Amino acid sequence: MSHQGVSRSAPSGARGTARPAPTDPQPNHGGTARCYQRSLAFLAAGALAVPLLAGCGSDDEASKPLAGQDIVPVARDAVAEGGTLKMAVDAVPETLNTFQADADAGTTRVAQAVLPSMFTIDATGKPVRNPDYLESAKVIETEPRQVVLYRLNQQAVWSDGREIGAADFAAQWRALSGKDSAYWTARNAGYDRIAQIERGANDLEVRVTFDRPYADWKSLFSPLYPKDVMGTPDAFNDGARRKLAVTAGPFRVDKVDTAKKDVVLTRNPRWWGRPAKLDEIDLHAVDRAKRATALADGTVDVADIDVADADRITVAGREKGTGLPLQGAGKTSAKKLRSWALTLGMDEEKLPKGPKKLRRSIAKWLEQQHELRDFGVRKSLEPAYTQLALNGSEGPLADERVRRAVARALDRQALARLVLTPLGLPAVPVGSHVALSGQAAYTDGSGVIGGLDTHEAQALLADAGWVAGGPVKTGGKAAGAEDGEKADKKKDDSEQGDESDGGHDGQYIVGEDDKGPDDKGTDDRDTRDHQKDHAHGAPGAYAPKGTAAPRGAGAPAGPLAKDGKALSLRFVLPSGPGSETLQAVAGQISQMLDRVGIATEIHKVSDDSYFKDHVAAGQYDLALYSWPSSAFPATDARPIYAKPVVAADGSLNVEQNYTRVGTDQVDQLFDQALGTLDEDEADGLLRKADSRIWASAGSLPLYQRPQLVGARKDLVNVGAFGFQTPVYQDMGFLKKGAKVSPSPSKG
Repeated sequence: MSHQGVSRSAPSGARGTARPAPTDPQPNHGGTARCYQRSLAFLAAGALAVPLLAGCGSDDEASKPLAGQDIVPVARDAVAEGGTLKMAVDAVPETLNTFQADADAGTTRVAQAVLPSMFTIDATGKPVRNPDYLESAKVIETEPRQVVLYRLNQQAVWSDGREIGAADFAAQWRALSGKDSAYWTARNAGYDRIAQIERGANDLEVRVTFDRPYADWKSLFSPLYPKDVMGTPDAFNDGARRKLAVTAGPFRVDKVDTAKKDVVLTRNPRWWGRPAKLDEIDLHAVDRAKRATALADGTVDVADIDVADADRITVAGREKGTGLPLQGAGKTSAKKLRSWALTLGMDEEKLPKGPKKLRRSIAKWLEQQHELRDFGVRKSLEPAYTQLALNGSEGPLADERVRRAVARALDRQALARLVLTPLGLPAVPVGSHVALSGQAAYTDGSGVIGGLDTHEAQALLADAGWVAGGPVKTGGKAAGAEDGEKADKKKDDSEQGDESDGGHDGQYIVGEDDKGPDDKGTDDRDTRDHQKDHAHGAPGAYAPKGTAAPRGAGAPAGPLAKDGKALSLRFVLPSGPGSETLQAVAGQISQMLDRVGIATEIHKVSDDSYFKDHVAAGQYDLALYSWPSSAFPATDARPIYAKPVVAADGSLNVEQNYTRVGTDQVDQLFDQALGTLDEDEADGLLRKADSRIWASAGSLPLYQRPQLVGARKDLVNVGAFGFQTPVYQDMGFLKKGAKVSPSPSKG
């Protein structure tokens, strides 16, 4: 249920200038997408003329998130006073300093509840002034340099009684400017553009002067730490890892108990805003695989969950009686008990073998189901998207034509349906690398590269020299197409049945994990006549079950080959629990690529090595991982798509561009967007950058990630927040006798 919005972070442990996402990973200004910008496309080899594309949505459609938040919102007077909210997190945070490299989702949640943020994120992913801390904040000068004047809330004080002021702003700037290497910072973006910070006309004013224009100035000082933390390298590096003695939010950090796996937050007696309804919030570390059990036994009241647990909660809410043969069934065979357990939805791999143990396991399951009737599932879409990454540094994908062929072979609509339709969430493919639907910079730029068209994909491959049925050298001999077909058939047979039966995207957005069962969608093939006429491939071989095959489909004549080498891509995936969705999506992608003659070799690796040793190290051809959206894409998206450069020592500096595909034009557009203070102009520049990112086909956005939260039914103002920053002081339990209206936020 964590908010994902303010910024981007490296998927998994890799971090640089991007901001850590509250998992983890986080949105933009008003304004709407314009159709004409979809026609822009420039390739590394030169300009490509692209016709204007049909299907541009209306301004109203473009300005709305695909799914709203689902938190059971009620007015504060309907929330009971007091109580403890037990909230599941993945782990006790290693640090409470969000600006350190090992900050995680728990770090962000603590910071949101106990520290000042000058700006928060609204339901459309836009930064908005936080009146608890700011009376106003605006650019008052642009020449000769940009100056922002912050007017602070006169009641805003730290928990030790000291006023929040310029000294705190200045200390944070010095710590994060990047000028003092003694500070072990994970990111410096924006702070490195500040020239000076000084007191304004009075103690409530802070004057920030930039030496270079900075469009994303609203991203700064959120959160704001006291000068006690930021004032010295020792305090920054070590002082705020396990405690925060001085805070300024509706809650304060009472203790961090690693033995009990708890971070305990209690009401801040010096809080000047709307008082917190809860007495206490306990962030309790619970393994993802044990979330349903933790909810049922009262260990936690609310938790991010996977699809299997969501199904359990939904079924529990519908059941009025079990009708199960446990009592008086001492002689029931293990086979019947096992069959019955499977009909309940129990995990076959975890079922004990003996009938006595089976009965005990089933009884425990049913007891949990009884308790889960007090819970509901709240769902939305995370401000994060899953993408297919194409490593363009070497091999076949170093050729842009091959990358574009991969893009034209994919049915992104079918992949979105695979994950989202079974959850009742909008199955709309993501059309932008820099924003999500509802954000000001969003427009569907995928038309630049084109949709599903197997004929065009094969033409691109042929143009790149990959010929169907050509000789392939194996072990010093040339193998004919027949051998290649046998190998491909064996591989395809082993990959059949990659259905999404629950799971999540692993921990590769630094966090929130999703699952999705197999799609039961209907036919949604591309409607263009030439695509119907020239579609190739085996019927049903490229889409989820239930998706109709195009007419006249036929498989390529043997493997594609070039210079005696078959066209085969190494598809690397995580293998750990919770990666089922990625594996199911990868299986469908492999089938889609096979239709145009691109073979894939699935390599499942351990979760620990997946990102560090494969994606970040460039040891892959294809990979799936997620990026958070951001309220500040000019800052946060740039390192993800920046053109890799050779460092002084000869190594390649890729920042966070793990596809190794970038252009000077994209870098220039991000720089221009970052340097303009006109929001509409910045959004237009970002859309142009996105068009060029699409054209280079280094990464292909697929779908927005689902967000599923299990919560007690009487818990209000909590759940699947979508873009919006949680309001911790409004969270609580429904007052007795109060009523709630059905949530209107199902998108």
